[in-house]
Order: sequence, then C-alpha cells, then structure tokens
Amino acid sequence: MREKTTPWNAALEERNLAELLATRCAGNAAPFLHCDDGRIFSFAAFHGLAGQLAHRLLAVGAKSGDRIAVQVEKSPEAIALFWACARAGLIFLPLNAAYTAGEVSYFLSDAEPAIFVTTPQREAEMAKLAGVRSILTLDGAGGGSLMTGLGPEIAIDHPSSWDDIAAILYTSGTTGRSKGAMLSHGNLASNALALVDQWRFTGKDVLIHALPVYHTHGLFTATNTLLLSGGQILFQRKFNADDVMALMPNATSMMGVPTFYTRLLQHPGLTRETTAHMRVFISGSAPLLAETHKEFETRTGHAILERYGMTETSMNTSNPYDGERRAGTVGFPLP
Repeated sequence: MREKTTPWNAALEERNLAELLATRCAGNAAPFLHCDDGRIFSFAAFHGLAGQLAHRLLAVGAKSGDRIAVQVEKSPEAIALFWACARAGLIFLPLNAAYTAGEVSYFLSDAEPAIFVTTPQREAEMAKLAGVRSILTLDGAGGGSLMTGLGPEIAIDHPSSWDDIAAILYTSGTTGRSKGAMLSHGNLASNALALVDQWRFTGKDVLIHALPVYHTHGLFTATNTLLLSGGQILFQRKFNADDVMALMPNATSMMGVPTFYTRLLQHPGLTRETTAHMRVFISGSAPLLAETHKEFETRTGHAILERYGMTETSMNTSNPYDGERRAGTVGFPLP
C-alpha cells in the first residue's frame, strides 16, 4: 500500500519517529537531559539508551505491533522507553503511577500488552493481574530487571510509517470508562514540530521539566518539543517551588499546570529580576484562572502562554507567542 503523504511530512525525508530521533540525536554529544540526581544524558547517549531498551524488549519476546504497558516512577529511562518502542515498532502505553492494582487491571485487560513494566515494589502485586504475560521492572534511579544486562542497540530500527500507531494513551474517563486513544508516529511528530515553530524553540532553549511523564503533557509536549528543537531539559522528578526558582537563572522556559503557577506566586522570590532569564512560561492540562494570569504578569512581567490539548490529539490551540495572550483563553488553532 502506498504511504499517505500530508503537507507536513512531504518535506521530511524520515519515515517515522525513530528516524526523526536519529537525525537529532545520533552522534550528537551535546547535553540533552540534566537530571536532579546529577546524571547528564547527551543526545547521543539518550538515543543509544533507547536503542538498548528496544533490543531488550525484543529479546524478551516483544514483536512489532505489540503493546508495552508502563507504570513506573518518573525517570530518563521511562522517557527513553517510549523512544525504544518507536525504534522497535512497538506501541507505548503509559499508565498513571498512582493507579491501584484494580484500576491497572482494567487497562491491561483492555489493551492486552505483551509486556508490563512496573516498579520493583509492585512487581509481585501486579504479576497476579489478569492479562500480564510478561513483567519487567524499572525504578526511579534507572535500576530494575528491564535494565539488567542491557546489551547492544537494536541492529535495525523497525520501518514503521507515519500512519503506524506509536502510543496508546487512555482518556480520563470523565463521561464513562477510559478509552485508549491511538496516536500515530505522524500525530506525535507533526504536533511536536508545530510546537517548535509556534513557541520559537531552538537549540539555545533550556526547559524546566517538573511534569509527570505518564500523559501527553510531560511525555510528549515537553519532551518531544525540546528533543526536536535541540534544546536542553532540566529534569525534575517532581515540582518543588524552591527547586524551580533555583533553576530559573539557568533556564529559558517552563511548561506546567496551573497549580505550578499558583504555587510560584506564593514564593517570595518570584520577581521580575529572578525571572529575567526566562523566555516563556507555558500552561496547560487544566484551565488557568484569569486572576492567576494577571497576577503572574504583574509580579514577573511575563504573560503566561496558555494552550489547549486533548489526550486524543495532543495540542490543538495556543495563545500566540508574538502578540496578545488573553487571560482566560486558549488562543488559536495550531497548524
């Protein structure tokens, strides 16, 4: 079957996310992830780790098109695991780290993953659930059976197309049971490339990343945008206002949820001087109160850039980078 061509991918030589990753990362010794535990991953090292994890998943029996369910703590390895799936032709299925075994059971029975990656502390509990064919572990420090005896990188990346499914993210289930939203390689690539352009991200950017990585905001919007722009990430396992304030002199940008900004407004150190090095503050995942927007601008001189997206689509609209950012609105449709 002839591969579909859309205007955004017609100009790309790459065929899938894995090839797009390789163009940005392979052989690139520049730093990508600065972790709060002191570890630093270059683009090349991150790409290599994704290749090793891809080899590991295939070695334990995963086959092209299989789902890989993941419920782990935030870590660089958790993000690399998504890209490992892209390189191996597998489908990444992240789950909220706070879900109980009963909640996880529904997702496993619905998605029927070939492999379930969980934390070492929950391995015995999760192994009893129906639908678990194979289980591996990963902890927040990069340990666990997934990482045991990592071998070489995958020899040849799977030749996925832009229309192939890269990830399944379950919706919040506001009006019923959660449903798995299928996101293709093309969905994720086009959205990240649009955000790089719309939000003016370049290789000079340094992003404060304090979001969880089990949903589209922290996993795709923040990470893929910086990865594809060549910028760096200050990787925080959780949000702490003191830590974020300390990072701002070395950062240019931050993506957060509204509570991040309300908590920063409670910090006595939030001033125009302490945020002078920042280029843009972006908010999403929930409505930002107009009062928060106005107070933050008064305190810092920065108008928060609010945007809107969905699990099913990633980002849909955004306030403009250049021009008026209206409090209480989510801007215009993205290209």
